[in-house]
Parts: sequence; structure tokens; C-alpha cells
Amino acid sequence: MNIKEVIINPVLTEKATDLAKNQVYMFSVNLKAKKPQIKTVLEKIYKVKVSSVRILIRKGKSKRSGRKMVTKKLPDRKIAYIKLKEGKIDLFPQA
Repeated sequence: MNIKEVIINPVLTEKATDLAKNQVYMFSVNLKAKKPQIKTVLEKIYKVKVSSVRILIRKGKSKRSGRKMVTKKLPDRKIAYIKLKEGKIDLFPQA
């Protein structure tokens, strides 16, 4: 799997900002990505040392839309919680 395909984007929510104070960052990753792949890609991109990777799969919700109110299922999302040993990821720039 290509480096650009593993990590989709960082998750920027209130929970993510609170976790960032403790050196834990949240990233949305590819559903096929494994923990060792995520670890090596983050260490290459951000030049940090990763101590642990935890993974959560969020199931897609059901959504009714359209004139006939047809039920559609939104896609599943895989979220990785990254804890750092050393270094810092600057996802939240200070103004």
C-alpha cells in the first residue's frame, strides 16, 4: 500500500484536541491499513517516534434520503489513535 493511501486525514474534533495535550493524536486511515503500516508511515512523514497505535472501526450510519426516503448506509471509517514517545505533530497551529 502506498504511503499516501494509508493515512487519509487527521481528525480535528474536541476529543482530538483534548487528547493532543497528552501526546495522543487521531487519524482517519484506510480500512485495509494495519498497525505496523500506520506506525511506519507516521514516523516517515512527521519524523516522530510512535509508542503505540490503537485502532477503532466506526460503523457507518443508516441515512434516509430522497423523495421515497430510501435507506442508504454510509461507509465505515477506521480511526487510529497514535501515542508518541518523542516529537510533536503540529496539527493545531497556534495563532
